[in-house]
Amino acid sequence: QVQLVESGGGLVQPGGSLRLSCAASGFTFRNFGMGWYRQAPGKERELVATISSGGTTYYADSVKGRFTISRVNAKNTVYLQMNSLKPADTAVYYCNTRLNSRDNYWGQGTQVTVSS
Repeated sequence: QVQLVESGGGLVQPGGSLRLSCAASGFTFRNFGMGWYRQAPGKERELVATISSGGTTYYADSVKGRFTISRVNAKNTVYLQMNSLKPADTAVYYCNTRLNSRDNYWGQGTQVTVSS
């Protein structure tokens, strides 16, 4: 079955960096796009970044220039490098893939807290 397992979250000071990882299994990773979403307390889940099977990337305006999404197909892993972190980036970050119109999968999430 499809599994997405995030790691790399934690507590970081404003201006700091973190790298999130999402290890995927149960499907042919190289053939599918991947995404990172986040959900802050009391807010709806929002898209952060996506990467297509071919490597084309998309970023939300709020993270453009600070975050970088990448993938290593040989490791079935997608990454989110987060630099210049702000308190507004505090959220649970989720990995996502949609295999077709019916099958949309999420990881369990990893907490990122940006605070001094």
